[in-house]
Amino acid sequence: MFQKRRLSFWQIWNLSFGFLGIQMGFALQNANASRILQIFGADVHELSWFWIVAPLTGLIVQPIIGHYSDRTWNRLGRRRPYFLTGALLASLGLVLMPNADMFTAFMPALWVGAGMLMVMDASFNVAMEPFRALIADILPADQRTLGYSLQTVLIGIGAVVGSWLPYVLTNWVGLDNTAGAGEVPFNLLLSFIIGAVVLITSVLVTVFTTKEYTPEEMAQLLQSEGSGTIDEAPGKLSDIFTDFRKMPRTMRQLSWVQFFSWFGLFGLWVFALPAIAQHIYGLDPNDNQSTAFQNAGDWLGILFGIYNGISAIFAFFLPAIAKKVGRKKTHAISLIIGALGFLSIYIMPDENWLILSMIGIGVAWASILAMPYAILAGSIPPQKMGVYMGIFNFFIVIPQIVNALIGGPMVRYLYNEQPIYALMTSGISFLIAALLVSRVDDKDDQVVSI
Repeated sequence: MFQKRRLSFWQIWNLSFGFLGIQMGFALQNANASRILQIFGADVHELSWFWIVAPLTGLIVQPIIGHYSDRTWNRLGRRRPYFLTGALLASLGLVLMPNADMFTAFMPALWVGAGMLMVMDASFNVAMEPFRALIADILPADQRTLGYSLQTVLIGIGAVVGSWLPYVLTNWVGLDNTAGAGEVPFNLLLSFIIGAVVLITSVLVTVFTTKEYTPEEMAQLLQSEGSGTIDEAPGKLSDIFTDFRKMPRTMRQLSWVQFFSWFGLFGLWVFALPAIAQHIYGLDPNDNQSTAFQNAGDWLGILFGIYNGISAIFAFFLPAIAKKVGRKKTHAISLIIGALGFLSIYIMPDENWLILSMIGIGVAWASILAMPYAILAGSIPPQKMGVYMGIFNFFIVIPQIVNALIGGPMVRYLYNEQPIYALMTSGISFLIAALLVSRVDDKDDQVVSI
């Protein structure tokens, strides 16, 4: 009987190495996109509306990419053509977004910047989800938790570098973090260019070091596992809707956990800078040209790097913890710790104490990036792994769209222009997600190993 090959630690590491560059670029976007959009003229309560384009694009693109990656077999393989294409497009967005003022002869820099945010986020999604499916394609069930945990480690490393890079270039290298009105500081410009280079390089490492199963081998695997045949992969794009209706029960249950998890994360990415600038630094959140505001933005990058660094460290322990107490309980406890991290921001006396808050958020982030996928993979038909991973992305982007629609008006009208309460809402959202984990049916938790 044909079985999947067991891989060594370093083979699994190379399998996901491209995620390092993807997450470095993603971290640069998350920590600095709102800052750049404010430089180009966006008000605080408008920020979530500019961010909405990115998850909307992901909602459309992701299942389509998953559908076609299930049916793609060429010289590069099954999943590799997609994350390579995504990396190239994301790199283009990284270079062009902070340079949007170059295109003011054609349209306002704010609209160009928002367009590049859309390109970046959609491209990151194109690159990410085939990586998720690649783990499920290649690794046997008892190595998947390790595989997704190592992905989280690489995500954390890339995110730390990306988040800290503007601060390092200013405070260690001596580059200026201020610029004229409507201009992006040079430390941000250079950070985004470096991120683009690292993104392409790291994805190429995975492309050249990872061998995917051939169609013949995949057919033998499906036959040996009793999972149907390779011909059962979706034949028409419209079959995505059929697959959505027939999604596994475990996936439906996880969808609610994902909704509240990612609703909370989106609030962090959009409103952290104005919230911390106002609540901790005592600044006008719309005074984005001052040196104090730019310093707050650089420090936010450090804080984002800390929560990503904690996620990378904690991810090493996730397989052992999950084996001890189960994946569901591991995820629930992690989300509760993250919720406490969010809620503690309100009472922190200064910016340095926010490190403690970010430690809690980092623990939750590690689990969000690993546990749902490890739980999900055991419930999905192997021949439809890509399309279902793409559909699963619905439950990442839909909560972001909802937050984007209501987040700005809530800050303006409900929270009286105090974005700190958007972060408190994120904490409550994490608590709801933790409660919902108990409803999830984890199909193959008994075969988890480290």
